[in-house]
Amino acid sequence: MEWITPENLIAVGTALVGVLVTFAVVWIDRFSPQRKRLGYRVQLNTPLHREENQDSEVTTVREGQVVGMAAPTDGSTLVLLRIENDRELDISSEDYGASTDPHGLKITFGERTVQGVVATIPSAWDSVREDLERSPKLGRNGNAVLVPKVALERGQYFKLLVQLSGGVADRDIKIDGSLQGGSIRRNRSTTPDEKPPRFSPTARNVTLVLTACVVALAALIVREQNPPPIGCARGTLTLTGSTAFAPALRAAAKQYEEDCEGSTVAVDVHGSAAGIRELAQAGKEKGAIIAFSDGRKPGGFPELRENRVAVSLFSVVVNDGIPLDDLTLDQIRRVYRGEIRNWGELVPGLDQPVLLISRDANSGTRQVFQRRVLHRNEPANSSQDCQTSDDPESKVVRCELDSTEQVLAIVAKLPGALGYSELRATDGRKGLHRVAVDGRRPVVDEIGASPYPYREIEYAYTWGLPRTDSLTSSFLTYLRSGRGQDVIGAHGHLPCATPKGLKVCGED
Repeated sequence: MEWITPENLIAVGTALVGVLVTFAVVWIDRFSPQRKRLGYRVQLNTPLHREENQDSEVTTVREGQVVGMAAPTDGSTLVLLRIENDRELDISSEDYGASTDPHGLKITFGERTVQGVVATIPSAWDSVREDLERSPKLGRNGNAVLVPKVALERGQYFKLLVQLSGGVADRDIKIDGSLQGGSIRRNRSTTPDEKPPRFSPTARNVTLVLTACVVALAALIVREQNPPPIGCARGTLTLTGSTAFAPALRAAAKQYEEDCEGSTVAVDVHGSAAGIRELAQAGKEKGAIIAFSDGRKPGGFPELRENRVAVSLFSVVVNDGIPLDDLTLDQIRRVYRGEIRNWGELVPGLDQPVLLISRDANSGTRQVFQRRVLHRNEPANSSQDCQTSDDPESKVVRCELDSTEQVLAIVAKLPGALGYSELRATDGRKGLHRVAVDGRRPVVDEIGASPYPYREIEYAYTWGLPRTDSLTSSFLTYLRSGRGQDVIGAHGHLPCATPKGLKVCGED
């Protein structure tokens, strides 16, 4: 199944975790036994300074228990503690653990002596005030504050303002005590009283987990489904067929991969005829293939659909030892018929046998040469080394090679050699030169105005009509667009999609 990928499995797993956590937290919050919890937090911890003429003892009255406060001395500290019921269940005085100490809580402040303590309670909570005033009352002993067993309903709290003999760190403030069916816990937040928390613990936990799941899913979706640029497609495509058109195809494939991330376009050419056969044999099973051919495909492949891509120019080449710059069509045909076997028949005083260097039968370049120049097939292969004839009945010395590169290398090497090639492949070659045909030279800008014969339309063949959203369709469109046209033109071909190309491709 195509959807079973690592990314999809992670995405589904993450979504399931989010859903399960949501149900689990709701179940725990609504149906599982809840624990009581008494929380405390330090809301103030500040030093005091004695003022001149201050009484030796002061009494501070708040909305609650009253305890004398000593006059501040240098180094004294005020600490404000908030004791609160921060769960859903009420806490009764009986919930405090059994102990020989009649008090419910013992708050210690390290090595500091408690000089005084005052309890403050909101005016509406009379029951809390009564518990603090009931014996044993709120008191102090050395470094400790002794707190009665105060019942607190959900959301209720009281505060203790404690005066110490010196400074104390928040971490040294501790509460000793126990709560049956619950716990005593320090809360780190110093949220003001009039500003209730935005989230309950349950809501906060659910929000955090779901947020993490959403972020993970979003990252996967962005990574997996970020659409390619307009006109691009992802996938793998193989280009095969024409060796003459291969340099332009390699450049276009590289440019397409740079412009369209996520695409792979491979070029594997073995000749026009071989490419057509490969595409026909592969059919739909092998995937995305485009076969390029110098000229139309042969008959017998009705499933293949053609697209005209460009006009390609080819050139006849001879070894530099042959001082000819022009050959007529008739002269070329006579050479291949074996009627001209020595260059001396065309160049007086020159005694040099003619050697014909040709491509193999799969070559589109050869097929174009036979169709456009010779108007017939080339003679049979008669030589293995391209220099001596192996067939005593043959009128010409002719060999066949597998690539344009081999043809050009042998023509440059052997005196008297004649061959043919895709036009741009001859650029910068030493040991050989191009020759005009009937006085006409292969010039891209003159196609249409000059009836230069050795040229052909480059066709792109696909198995049936490709889907519009496929890489095959996208790449063919790319070859007809501005960037693709630039690449084709840079390699010496005339794109069929240009105004001049439309005319020439329509006429040929």
